[in-house]
Amino acid sequence: SSSFSSGLPRRAAAAAHMDARLLGGDMGADADARAAKVDALLERLTDEDLVRTLSGRSMWTAGGLPHLGVPALRMSDGPHGMRGCSLTGDLGSILAPCELAMAATFDEGLISEVGTLLGFDCARRGGHVLLGPCLNMQRSPLFGRHFECFSEDPHLTARAGVAYIRGVQRHVAACAKHFVCNDQENGRHTMNSSIDEQALREVYLVPFEAAVVDAGVESIMCGYNRLNGKFCTENDWLLSKVLRGEWGFKGWVVSDWWGNQSTGPSIAAGLNVEMPGIEPRHYGGYLLDATKRGEVSRELLKERCRPVLD
Repeated sequence: SSSFSSGLPRRAAAAAHMDARLLGGDMGADADARAAKVDALLERLTDEDLVRTLSGRSMWTAGGLPHLGVPALRMSDGPHGMRGCSLTGDLGSILAPCELAMAATFDEGLISEVGTLLGFDCARRGGHVLLGPCLNMQRSPLFGRHFECFSEDPHLTARAGVAYIRGVQRHVAACAKHFVCNDQENGRHTMNSSIDEQALREVYLVPFEAAVVDAGVESIMCGYNRLNGKFCTENDWLLSKVLRGEWGFKGWVVSDWWGNQSTGPSIAAGLNVEMPGIEPRHYGGYLLDATKRGEVSRELLKERCRPVLD
């Protein structure tokens, strides 16, 4: 039966668990102590350490400072199960019904339970971040990743996404993707989504706003595409004004794999982590040199590192 009305037990239990995490362990004295610890660590880091923290190290890991006891951040594809540390998937992965099937239940409690299972499996197998949910819109049945999206409806997508994130984040960080309007596969690396602000705010941004404001999602992945002429990884209106300024996002933003197109514009706009790291790219290859030339300040590097280390 539908649980989109308020007050049903499973939904309430999921929300209460997440609220306890956000309002108890993650705020107040514990949060202040952790923030002070991160600030102290940032002061110790060299420019090389800061750049390393923001750069991919392998296909599925980023950062890591072994000489300071900071582990690499290990990510894995979702959103229907942890792929593992290979492109073909690891034996023993849990495969859940796709997001389209989840949303068709209209059951937030059930979706949260699926998220909890996937988060647990990710943690059990050594992951820190599950790359899901996908919060893009189902604009066309020809969209190659249609099944990975919840719905063509922004409200249904938002509520299902919130439930999924709350479940996953009982165990690991969720990563809401692909921010934003990455709603087709054909030409996805170069396409330009031309959408006016009203449509953006009433349709495409709605699920991501809910992910931040209602679910406290810990990370967000940028889309490959341009949004009104600017690549999402370089879009300061999207990453700084809306995501951080209006919604109060405190987490970190990661590029889609091979999706970052620049060094200075991306870090200035708000991109924290570039993936992957199997060859030197705009952060791993050029960010340190840009810092040495004075094109990127040490303070900006520290600002981008802070949520990754927190």
